Amino acid sequence: REAQLKMLRYQLNPHFLFNTLNAISALVKVHESSKAHEMIVHLSKFLRYSLDNDPVHKVSLRQEIEAVTQYLTIERTRFGRRLQLEFDIPADCQSIDVPSLILQPLVENAIKYGIAPSESGGKISIIASLSNDYLTIDIIDTGPGIDKSHTVLKSAGIGLRNTDERLKQFYQDDYELCLDNTDKGGLRVRLKVPSNQL
Repeated sequence: REAQLKMLRYQLNPHFLFNTLNAISALVKVHESSKAHEMIVHLSKFLRYSLDNDPVHKVSLRQEIEAVTQYLTIERTRFGRRLQLEFDIPADCQSIDVPSLILQPLVENAIKYGIAPSESGGKISIIASLSNDYLTIDIIDTGPGIDKSHTVLKSAGIGLRNTDERLKQFYQDDYELCLDNTDKGGLRVRLKVPSNQL
């Protein structure tokens, strides 16, 4: 189980690193050295978090949001005002443990499919709530959404598939990961896990 979790987690990092280094390279080419430097600093902090937190263990949602914020700061260097962010993480949710770096691939997908294709960009919202001993986290983008509602992730890309597999290793069948369109047309990815600390 430990080996499988580590394998799933480390499949994600090279993909993220490749995209970020490409963005830094593009900034250097257009002589945006200060932005490239800023991006390298945030990349360093994000990678330090990644190395310091074993994928077999959980971290508090507060720590996970801090890591996602580092990632989004990197992306904001690329997108500027085209990327708007909204966080709604109530205090009673912040101490609940979740698998480390479970949100990053979901946020990365929101940027890739919801923000990047639009000339005007858009907004990503991360909203948490606690109800009936379950923590729900919604990652919502203002992009085009998907053709139809998906509750099974068979045709999903590597990020979503790996997230689903990691959740299965931690929670067996006691979790939800689903995609659907919002009323306004964007995509909502909903992650629901037990809130107990066992």
